[in-house]
Amino acid sequence: MTNRQQNAAWQAAQQWRERTRQARPSQGAGGLKLLATWLLFGAMMIVGTLLGLFFLIIGWAMLPFLRHRMKKRAEVFRADHARPAGGDGAQDAPAQDATHASQVLEGDYRVKSGD
Repeated sequence: MTNRQQNAAWQAAQQWRERTRQARPSQGAGGLKLLATWLLFGAMMIVGTLLGLFFLIIGWAMLPFLRHRMKKRAEVFRADHARPAGGDGAQDAPAQDATHASQVLEGDYRVKSGD
């Protein structure tokens, strides 16, 4: 025996090579398995693509309905926050000050008159 064949790593590699050689399936069954695997993979890709297209089209079809709902919400919001038309605004001043105080953003300021 040579020095390489007495090495433990060499023997482990030879055992591993022998096990892989025994575990290999026969070529006929391997070809059929490979063909079935590719056909299954291809079918799954087609089904996935069709599902993706279906959901994309459904999403596009729903966009006008979503836009209509958002317009309605904007109208309701504008109506709730609209100031009354007409009048001189003097009677609304205290109510306006109360709402403005809760809506002051950082950096806003108001110049007070020196009464």
